[in-house]
Amino acid sequence: MNFPENLKYTNDHEWIRVEGDEAYIGITDYAQGELGEIVFIDVATVGETLDKSDVFGSVEAVKTVSDLLMPVAGEVLESNPDLENHPELVNSDPYVKGWIIKIAITEEAFDGLMNAAEYRAFIGK
Repeated sequence: MNFPENLKYTNDHEWIRVEGDEAYIGITDYAQGELGEIVFIDVATVGETLDKSDVFGSVEAVKTVSDLLMPVAGEVLESNPDLENHPELVNSDPYVKGWIIKIAITEEAFDGLMNAAEYRAFIGK
């Protein structure tokens, strides 16, 4: 299992990669493995400003549907267009090609987010 050091992680298994005042968000390698084959990503919040822990979309796998939660407050700028026809990118490359949304950070409140070592300990890996 892969947990890049340059990301922050939530206890809901989302990751965030901050690039200036913008950030990319997706689900972790652990989360995609637990969900199984991902068949659909739904993001209907583009253009909305959401608070930390708000639902920004959902991920549908063969077994289940799970809400996706904002790790920080921000405006949803775009969703990954590649996931419309290839949601399995979240399974095969969750940290690069499988990002789910890009946001403009409106509040830099990173408390509660974990680094890679803390996240590995959190999931027991």
